[in-house]
Amino acid sequence: MRNPFLYLVLIFYPLLGLAQTNGGISCAQAKQSSFARNARYMQLAYPGDDKIDIGYYKLNLDISYAQRYLKGEATISFKPKSTISSFFLDLKNTLKVDSIKLGAKKLAFAQETAKVNITLDKSYTENQAVTVDIYYQGSPVASAFGSFTFGSHGAAPIVWSLSEPYGAPDWFPCKDTPADKADSSDVWITMPLGFVSVSNGVLTKKIDNSNGTRTYQWKNRYPIAHYLISISCSNYTEYKNYYKYSATDSMAVTHYIYPENFSSNVRNQLDQTPFMLKLFSDKYGQYPFIKEKYGHEQCGFGGGMEHQTCSSMGSFESSLVAHELAHQWFGDKITCKTWEHIWLNEGFATFSEAIYAEAIGGKTGYQTAINSDMFYAKRAIGSLFVKNISNENEIFGFNRTYAKGSVVLHMLRGIVGEEKFFKILQNYLVSPLAYNSATTEDFQKVAEQTTGLNLDYFFKEWVYGESYPKYTYGWTTAKTADGLSILSLKVTQTKNTTPEYFLMPVDIKIITSQGETITTVFIDKATQDIDIPNIKGDVSQVIFDPENKILKEVTEVQITPTGKEPISELIDWKISPNPTTNEVFVDFTLKQNTVAQITVFDVLGRKIKELPEEKLSADRYTRSIKSNDLVAGNYIVRISFGQYSFAKVLVVR
Repeated sequence: MRNPFLYLVLIFYPLLGLAQTNGGISCAQAKQSSFARNARYMQLAYPGDDKIDIGYYKLNLDISYAQRYLKGEATISFKPKSTISSFFLDLKNTLKVDSIKLGAKKLAFAQETAKVNITLDKSYTENQAVTVDIYYQGSPVASAFGSFTFGSHGAAPIVWSLSEPYGAPDWFPCKDTPADKADSSDVWITMPLGFVSVSNGVLTKKIDNSNGTRTYQWKNRYPIAHYLISISCSNYTEYKNYYKYSATDSMAVTHYIYPENFSSNVRNQLDQTPFMLKLFSDKYGQYPFIKEKYGHEQCGFGGGMEHQTCSSMGSFESSLVAHELAHQWFGDKITCKTWEHIWLNEGFATFSEAIYAEAIGGKTGYQTAINSDMFYAKRAIGSLFVKNISNENEIFGFNRTYAKGSVVLHMLRGIVGEEKFFKILQNYLVSPLAYNSATTEDFQKVAEQTTGLNLDYFFKEWVYGESYPKYTYGWTTAKTADGLSILSLKVTQTKNTTPEYFLMPVDIKIITSQGETITTVFIDKATQDIDIPNIKGDVSQVIFDPENKILKEVTEVQITPTGKEPISELIDWKISPNPTTNEVFVDFTLKQNTVAQITVFDVLGRKIKELPEEKLSADRYTRSIKSNDLVAGNYIVRISFGQYSFAKVLVVR
């Protein structure tokens, strides 16, 4: 369900590249709209019983659409984390537990508002396998985003589930936390013959019963988070594609569509799925559930939900299909450990929409998608890390969780480069995080191990910080004796709250009468003066972040030349020779007594060399820096004192 305001935004901003359909918007708005109607059912028992480690769920469900009634048998296997004689499972008391068994033994239990306290027949020690059967029944009351819904499409009935984030206990007993995945699951669904019943994994058996019902037995043998277990039952038309992932192997891509909606247009949309499977497999690693299936089941809401191996969909526009498919890697294979880190699911899936746009529309298609995400990300309130997970509107706010999450990945791509960025994603998706759960810190660790970079500044300011930098820049030039130009760049940024000032490497494009070049400077202060030497030709234009790698606002201002550029009221300095091979000399005249420090950074802001801090008087000084141990490339030499810093680009050959 789309928010009307966002729909109008998409209409009235075509010139900004925002008119494309955004799958993340559909996903977020459908979830938020449903939550607004059902907030009173919000689950507060998070994160489930931490004394047990779930191993297996089997749901045997007998569903009466006519009576809006569910009879269930849940088989749950787990291991204690320490010696226990009791435990609890999350289950809403709208469903009545009839009995609980461990083998042939009946167990004592007490049912509360949102959980069932269970007394075991004896004490069980750490890692001892325990399996219980819970028999329950009742009329599920849908909460959150429609956790368990009896609905209709046209004149046909439909039953569907959507448990994210707190809705699973509305229809089956579970440990309600995304951190504890079951190793496998089974879902058996019995309904009247007219229903096609769909769930996770592969269909192992279909049984026609003597009472006019049919049982579908679905088996999933991959680890699965409880909220990704799903059912969808209606008079579906089945439509298949195949994803050929090797010369001799293929996987079924199975779609379950309302008969009245099964048009040539829908088929054309669905036919894009195998292409997306190959695209994301090439970028991220093989589709995570290749031994089972992928596909879609049409449901009665406006967005989509990434149920493992079979996404539930309200429609099939390409961006939404790409979004939910990408979740099979980011959200299903690796699940956010807590809802505070939901951007690891939604931000990654939204960014994948841009990857799909890039695949079909090139660089322009990618940038259009990212520009759209940036438009909304600038309206994000609070940190990307969600501090209030008691409110689903906070968890699934599009501006923050989806759009800003996507832009953070775009910025990381810009910092580390194309090859290393996708290597980060591929390494993140392998052991020990594969088929497990993760936090932001887990992803950061993989990014740093893959690149060799210290990215702590990046994650602190963009995941745990708020807002975005607002830059102003201006420039002047001066000629050297050998006819080359020196560009004097002055950059200021508005003071923020957290962080006060953003630290980011920024590309600067310099256009001259003899061509153009791009250099990178590291901006981390309120005001910075940076000299860029050895420019051939007369400078006609300077573009700040020309490829739009950074979420920002930027304003260019005119600086009046003085005839003696570069110039400062506080320091007069130069570095030579520049370019250099073995050694560079820093000559400077201080115009006040101060404590000064000279530091060399690479273009990513890593400190490479640092001379001891010195207390100096207003006078002229020369300091030398060895450069023969530096890799060829650009570096930044900075003199800092008090609140001021001045920098020059040093070229090492």
